Amino acid sequence: MIRLTRKYQFAASHRLHAEQLSDEENRDIFGKCNNQFGHGHNYQLEVSVRGEIDAISGRAVDTSALDWLVKDQVISPMHHANLNRDIAEFARIVPTSENLGIVVDNRLRRAWRNAFPSGPELETIRIYETERSSVELGKMT
Repeated sequence: MIRLTRKYQFAASHRLHAEQLSDEENRDIFGKCNNQFGHGHNYQLEVSVRGEIDAISGRAVDTSALDWLVKDQVISPMHHANLNRDIAEFARIVPTSENLGIVVDNRLRRAWRNAFPSGPELETIRIYETERSSVELGKMT
């Protein structure tokens, strides 16, 4: 079994604001990230897969297929997007790093078996919102 990690990036903006809270509560919880005009990040995404090395190709994953899946499910819809306005999942939830991680993980897992019917397994995703802050989801060992 081997783990392979690919890195991707996309730029997106968001506003951290929960509709069920008052403006004052939102400011108290989210601080400057509650700015009504939003703000942006250059997100870094790491996708880690785990699988057996194929005896013929010597590879655990077809990286072209992985790149296509990530582009289709994450990069194309989210790059230069306003997450609050342009991404359907954020109509109901605040686009925090944690929720962005869940959305990305769910999108990849829903499409995974069509892209990789016989393996490898999607192990973890990690999203860096800043150099100092990241969120990781999946099977962490």
